[in-house]
Order: sequence, then C-alpha cells, then structure tokens
Amino acid sequence: MKATKIRMKTGYEYSAKVTEISEIYIEGCTNPGFFLKSTLYDFIKSNPCSIQVNIYPYPSLIPALSSNGEKYVRSEPNDTPYDNLLKLPRC
Repeated sequence: MKATKIRMKTGYEYSAKVTEISEIYIEGCTNPGFFLKSTLYDFIKSNPCSIQVNIYPYPSLIPALSSNGEKYVRSEPNDTPYDNLLKLPRC
C-alpha cells in the first residue's frame, strides 16, 4: 500500500511538522481513501512495513507518539531533512 496525499489539521495547512497531519490518503487497499493518523498508527502497529510513502526511496510508515501521547505516523528516517510524508501533495 502507498501513502499518496496528506490532509493537515485546520489552521496548520502549511506546517512542516508531521504531528500536524490529520489524515493520510492510502492507495492499494480494498477501500482507498483518507484515514485518520490514529487509525493508521494502530494498523501499522499490527502490520509493520505494510504502507510506504509514494516518494523515492519509498520509506515505510512507522508509528510514533507525540510528547502529549497523541498517536501519529511518520516515515522511516533517511537522508532528507524533512519527513517524506510532508513532501506529498496536500489536500
């Protein structure tokens, strides 16, 4: 499955923080569409390496918790300064 678009929280449309993503569009599944980051967190905890960001080098999504305990996902670290999720088109 591939993450192809992101939707940011209201008021944070231009944020450079992955924690401000509210939903991620997933393709390659039986029900493509936008999924809440907390839903994806739970899915990836049970199914590691099952969703990749649709940008080279196609890093997998990994679960993470913010400092206040909020569930979110980010891409595996690589040599880019910003998370690859933030390079996806925003809707």
